[in-house]
Amino acid sequence: MDFILVGGVCAVLHGAPVTTFDLDLVHSRAPENIERLLASLRDLDAFYRVRKDIRVIPDESHLRSSGHQLLMTRFGPLDLLGTIGKGHAYEDLAKHTEKLEVDGMTIYVLTLRKLIEVKEETIREKDKALLLILRQTLKEKSKK
Repeated sequence: MDFILVGGVCAVLHGAPVTTFDLDLVHSRAPENIERLLASLRDLDAFYRVRKDIRVIPDESHLRSSGHQLLMTRFGPLDLLGTIGKGHAYEDLAKHTEKLEVDGMTIYVLTLRKLIEVKEETIREKDKALLLILRQTLKEKSKK
């Protein structure tokens, strides 16, 4: 699957002292990637977590959109994002990633600098404190 790790887990991997409860991924919306993603979501028993009274399973049309798919899996919350910030899609963000090897798997993580830029574009109340932490983390990393 083609995806970029963003959000809180991305910040943690860059050394930011934050806590998060979900995994945020910007995924490629190319048809072949959506097929792979849907197969993985079936394996994870993924469903939308916004409605507790009904169990809605993501489909191809959901994953092709630029919106946010807020899912629950058997391992916890997963947010699949078509775009972040002011419309940054997978293809736009790919050049702003760092490659990590985790248990033999290659994962692309948004750079800390780009994560800060995206958060600044759409600054929400909950992101104000996070931005202070991210900027300080970047400052500390730059010293090394």
